[in-house]
Amino acid sequence: MKKQILGITGGIGSGKSEVLRILQEEYGAEVIKADIVAHELMEPGQEVYRQVIAAFGREILHPDGRIDRSLLGRLVFGREEKRQLLNRLTHPAVKQEILRRIADSRTAFLVIEAALLLEEHYEEICEEIWYVYADRETRFARLADSRGYTRKRAQAIMDRQLSEDDWRKRCQATVDNSGSLEQLRTELARLLQERGFAARFD
Repeated sequence: MKKQILGITGGIGSGKSEVLRILQEEYGAEVIKADIVAHELMEPGQEVYRQVIAAFGREILHPDGRIDRSLLGRLVFGREEKRQLLNRLTHPAVKQEILRRIADSRTAFLVIEAALLLEEHYEEICEEIWYVYADRETRFARLADSRGYTRKRAQAIMDRQLSEDDWRKRCQATVDNSGSLEQLRTELARLLQERGFAARFD
């Protein structure tokens, strides 16, 4: 069975989750989210879990032995050396697990989502990578509503991500997600047809 593999990326607050939901529910895609894979690989008993504990110490653990991801995030935020160390421990393992899941999948249309698809060279896996775009004010509003982020916190995260120009230049298509849900559905239908990806499953 020939598999079509599409990568979805974009900045925080751009609405990637809504894009994934539509592709899964309306087009039959199997969605693999790199963040969720990373969470699973950092569960007790996993090799990545052991490596992260060895690198950052047991003070990042909950009382039940699980990694406190919020605490770990605060520990590495704004500390480039620590952030890069965490990435070196997790990203190669995540990519290998995603490759394993693709190989095991019985679905013809798979979608991989990660903020770092380009930085981690997922073009080696994906036929195309699409950039989900939303204007900054829309993103600020979404992050304040969904996560309670202040504008300052959201801006700090955005500033650490690729620029809009970089995403547009390096991705094969841009999904404009600044408008309504119906506009997003129309945009995805157009792109899937134009780019030769999976037809709608009825």
